[in-house]
Amino acid sequence: MPELPEVQALVTDLRTRLTDRIIDRVDIVAFSALKTFDPPLTALAGAAIDGVERHGKFLDISAGGLHLVLHLARAGWIRWRAAAPVPSRLGKGPLAARLVLDDGSGLDITEAGTKKSLALYLVRDPAEVPGIARLGPDPLTPEFTEEAFAGILAQAGRAQIKGVLRNQAVVAGIGNAYSDEILHRARMSPFKPAAMPAEEVARLYEAMRITLEEALTRADGLAASELKKEKKSGLRVHGRTGEPCPVCGDTVRQVVFADSTFQYCPTCQTGGKPLADRVLSRLVK
Repeated sequence: MPELPEVQALVTDLRTRLTDRIIDRVDIVAFSALKTFDPPLTALAGAAIDGVERHGKFLDISAGGLHLVLHLARAGWIRWRAAAPVPSRLGKGPLAARLVLDDGSGLDITEAGTKKSLALYLVRDPAEVPGIARLGPDPLTPEFTEEAFAGILAQAGRAQIKGVLRNQAVVAGIGNAYSDEILHRARMSPFKPAAMPAEEVARLYEAMRITLEEALTRADGLAASELKKEKKSGLRVHGRTGEPCPVCGDTVRQVVFADSTFQYCPTCQTGGKPLADRVLSRLVK
């Protein structure tokens, strides 16, 4: 799933490609992807694109006083298309939607796999999108200080820190991959309670800022087609089950849940103790 660094890199890339360009139309191929009906997509015809922004993991393309908001979910992606589109059969292949500019170029919005979660909204205000309205603070804004983070963790109490970092209503933009990376850098168990001593808050806050800023730096200037490969190559533990930890050499392990997995290093994060690989794993502090 694209997270804060990848979505921000998409914003940077799309700004150079889309700003001041004229929209011809938006075609919906997978009708389940479109979550709104008023205003209609035809309202974008002839509108000039005047901005591309990010809200957490949401992408926001503004044109003609409207906002085309996209959430790529777990398997969605965007591909730039330089030529006029080839007609597509409804429901066939990964194509979910197309944004077509007046010269035939534009964006193909795709989603792999059979579980379709990609969501597209056309709204007058981004806050009309429920997921954006619920977003917590962005961790890379100046307002997101260590003190503010400490307050968030204290309020979360005994909730597991892995889940707190992934909760978009608490902290916007961090998902499964970067929460693994942040906790590995901070040398903390994914099951550690969120309320923690001040020195541990400081260590976690620093790990979060460094992890996200390094990922942003690596992704800066890359085209959308290069971002997935860059993200994977920069991860130290996420998606690397069975490989040696780059810090201590121990074997990276995973925990499997019903709909996701996460990875960690026992030596770096849990005092050498492997976590039970089941939903009811006991807490390791």
